[in-house]
Amino acid sequence: MTETTVRCLILACGNTLRSDDGVGPWLAEWAEEKYREDPTVRVISRQQWTPDLAEDIAGAESVLFIDCSIESAPGCARLIDIEPSVQAQGLATHHQGAPELLALARDLYDSLPMKVALLSIGAGSTELGEQFSEPVLDAIPHACGLLESTILEWTR
Repeated sequence: MTETTVRCLILACGNTLRSDDGVGPWLAEWAEEKYREDPTVRVISRQQWTPDLAEDIAGAESVLFIDCSIESAPGCARLIDIEPSVQAQGLATHHQGAPELLALARDLYDSLPMKVALLSIGAGSTELGEQFSEPVLDAIPHACGLLESTILEWTR
């Protein structure tokens, strides 16, 4: 049996008990359901990104990170190009950002994906709760469209 190459790795993070912070896992679940039959698409959803993901990143042709942002306007869904951080800052175990994980994949495995982006959705609320704010609810169709078009482009 041959191992299928992961053409598009989706790495989502967020806490589903912190309102809009759960949009990453929600989008990951949507993608997993939509691409369930496609072995070239792999979805991993975590509460936070951790250093062990560097191996998965190093083995993928492309990586799409998904996360909410408290710096962006609530409901603003956009794709952002990501580059590895210039120098690894040591292994923080609490939270690794996309640039740090890319640097770790480069440093540990001497490998980087050909295409990398972050799908960012601006959070309106990160208070305790399991409901999305109105701006994030309104942004979900656009975010799903960005996710789908990126996967299709990267897996052609």
